[in-house]
Amino acid sequence: MIDVLVPEEQEGTKAVVRAWLKKVGDRVEVNDPLVELETDKVAMEVPAPAAGMLREILLDTDAEAVPGAVLGRIAAPDEIEGQDGNEEKPFGPGSSKPSPSMDVEKGGASTGSARTAGVEMRLSPSVRRALLQHDIDPGRIEGTGRDGRITRADVDRAVAAATKVQEGPRTTAQPRVAEPSDSSIRSHSVPHDRMRLRIAENMLNSVTRAPHVTAMFEADFSAIMAHRERHKAAWAKKGVKLTYSAYIVAAAAEAMKVAPAINSRWHEDRLEIFDDINIGVGTALGEKGLIVPVLRKVQTLSLKGIAAGLDELIEKARAEQLGARDVSGGTFTISNHGVSGSLFAAPIIINQPQSAILGVGKLEKRVVVREVGGTDAILIRPMAYVSLTIDHRVVDGHQTNAWLTRFVEVLEDWKD
Repeated sequence: MIDVLVPEEQEGTKAVVRAWLKKVGDRVEVNDPLVELETDKVAMEVPAPAAGMLREILLDTDAEAVPGAVLGRIAAPDEIEGQDGNEEKPFGPGSSKPSPSMDVEKGGASTGSARTAGVEMRLSPSVRRALLQHDIDPGRIEGTGRDGRITRADVDRAVAAATKVQEGPRTTAQPRVAEPSDSSIRSHSVPHDRMRLRIAENMLNSVTRAPHVTAMFEADFSAIMAHRERHKAAWAKKGVKLTYSAYIVAAAAEAMKVAPAINSRWHEDRLEIFDDINIGVGTALGEKGLIVPVLRKVQTLSLKGIAAGLDELIEKARAEQLGARDVSGGTFTISNHGVSGSLFAAPIIINQPQSAILGVGKLEKRVVVREVGGTDAILIRPMAYVSLTIDHRVVDGHQTNAWLTRFVEVLEDWKD
C-alpha cells in the first residue's frame, strides 16, 4: 500500500479536501490528478504518487488536511494483478459504486458512458471543480472549446438551464430572503466560501499579532514610463511583457540593501533576516478573492527576468493553475491596489509571517513643483503614492523611511 500525502509546502495555511477526482476502486497511473485540496490561497491537485488502484480514502470531502497527513492509499499493481475482474471493489468514505462509465475497459459500458469517460480525461481543474460542485455529468454537456473541450462557460450554462427547469416558469433565480437583524430592513444572505473565510482568519491573525505602522512617500514614474516606452515593443517580440510591476519589484529588491530587516521574519528569540528576496505580488481574482503568487530570488534576476517571471505567475493565477510552491516561501509582499483605482490605502495588512508590505496607489498625472535651472517650476508629472506598512516589533521609522527613500530613488532615477 502506498500512502497519498498532503504536500508539505503550504506555508502554514490550512487546507481542506475539496473533492476526490477518483473513487475507491479506480485504477490510476503515476501523476494522475487524484484529489483536490483548497487553501486560502490556491486550489491544488495532489497527483497519484504511483500506479495502481485507489484502495482507501482516509480524508473525505471537507476534512482538514494538515501537511504530511495521509489522504488515502493506493494498492500497487502487483497487489491487484490476481484480482478477478468480477470481484466487488472495496469502497471508502464518500465513495459510491462504480458507474457504467468506469467499466469501459471491460467492454460493459454504453457508448454514452464511453464518451463520459473520455470527456472526464480532458477536463481542466476549474471545470472539474464546477462539475463536482453542481453534480453535473460531463457526458451531458456539449463542449464549445477547442476540439470540443468543455469550458467553464459551458458548465455555467448547464447550471443555469438546470436552475430554470427546477424553478418552473421563472426565468431568473430570486435571492433568498433571510430573517433580517432589523425587521424594518430587507436583506438576503450570501454564504462565505472557504477562500473568504481563510482570508478573514489570516487578516485578523495578522493585525492581532503585529503592531502595524505605515509610512507614505510619493514617486514620480516619468523615468520608468520613458524606459518602458523605449523597450516594451522589442521585449514583446521576444515574448516578454514589460509591466510597471516589474520595475516596482526590481526597486523593492534594491531597497532591501539599505534596510535588510524589512526582508525578515520575527521569532520570539531572534530576527531571521532572509538573504533571498522572494516577493509576492497580490493578484485579484474578482469576486473569488485575492491570491499572492511568489517570484523567488529576485535579487538574482534582471528586469527582463522579473518581467517574464511575473507574467508567467499572473497568467497561472488567473487560469487557476498555481501550485503550492507558487504561493509559498514569500519574504515580502507588494499590493498594487492602485490598479483598481485606489489612491492610497492604509494600513495594508502584513502577509504573516513577513515583516512588511508595500502598497502602490493609482498612477495619475498631478501638478508638482520642481526646480528647473535654479528656478521653481510647476510641472505635470505621473505620480503615485507608495506606502510601506511594517511590523513595529521588527523595525522602526528610521529603517522604514530609509527603505522608502531608496525605493523611490531607484524608480525616479531609472537608467537604461
